[in-house]
Amino acid sequence: MGTATRVPQRCDVAAVAAIPEVEGEELSAEEAVAALSRHGGWSLVRDSFIRFRYADGFSHSRALALQTVLSIVPMAIAVIGLSGALHTEDIGRVAELTIRRLVSGPSRELVDDALAQSRRRTGDGSQFALWLGLLFAVMNVTTALCQVERGANRIYGTERDRPFLCKYTRGLVMSVLAGLPLGLSFAVTVLGAHLGNAVAEVYDLGPGTLRAWDVLRWPVGVVLALLATSAIFKLSPRRAQPGYTWLAFGALVYLGLWLLATWGLSLYVGAGGSFDTVYGPLSAFVSLLLWSYLTSLALFLGLAFAAQLEAVRAGVTEPVRDDPGV
Repeated sequence: MGTATRVPQRCDVAAVAAIPEVEGEELSAEEAVAALSRHGGWSLVRDSFIRFRYADGFSHSRALALQTVLSIVPMAIAVIGLSGALHTEDIGRVAELTIRRLVSGPSRELVDDALAQSRRRTGDGSQFALWLGLLFAVMNVTTALCQVERGANRIYGTERDRPFLCKYTRGLVMSVLAGLPLGLSFAVTVLGAHLGNAVAEVYDLGPGTLRAWDVLRWPVGVVLALLATSAIFKLSPRRAQPGYTWLAFGALVYLGLWLLATWGLSLYVGAGGSFDTVYGPLSAFVSLLLWSYLTSLALFLGLAFAAQLEAVRAGVTEPVRDDPGV
């Protein structure tokens, strides 16, 4: 039995490994490329996965996936249900049309009923429940980003998280600064075609606008994902992190794994209707849960790659240490 080795910080690297450091500067893309040229290859990929596994990455991914689902579902229902009270009927209509286009098979009737109920009940006392649902969703987004901190600390070999108040305040700030652009990235890439058609229907846009959307949504989504993920990698661990351009290499690993997982899951869900046959009305919820879990795995694997790259640059080649007490 073992645990992930601690990744030395810049001051430790300069003192122990005699690597020249300039005060005030952070590790950047140039240093990341140099480290990849010296230490890259199969061993780095293997050791990154070992670091992820010994830091209990699978458990952290499951917890993050649950928090993500508990954020998405009540937030979608609340946004649609409260659109009339907030005078944002067009936004609510876009969200509703997007979800209806996205869901198919036995889940459609269940989802249609939930959306209709949320919209119809806002005037008879259920508006308070929708506001509570929205608050619950925001709390779960904050808790999800605090879960990222916990997993990131274990991956970097940090034994303790930040104090409670500092941790959750930071999680709330990160939910706005990083969670929002990451959610927008998901919307324009995964929901892109359905979202574009819904916007075109609500705002009466022409086919030329849809064609431009289909071209632009991918680079916009990728840039948003890279920026948001790099910010999460920067702000989550309880340590002095490298620069954003260094962490972007880990974000690229996350992005590649996430796109691959999303594509593979879409093939699995749409393969001959067997998925709908097995899960019936719950197929939409189960597919969302699977997607959230795969996304969480990709996030922590990308973080483990960034951590292991920084570790080998500092001369710490072993991703785990033996536990002498076992």
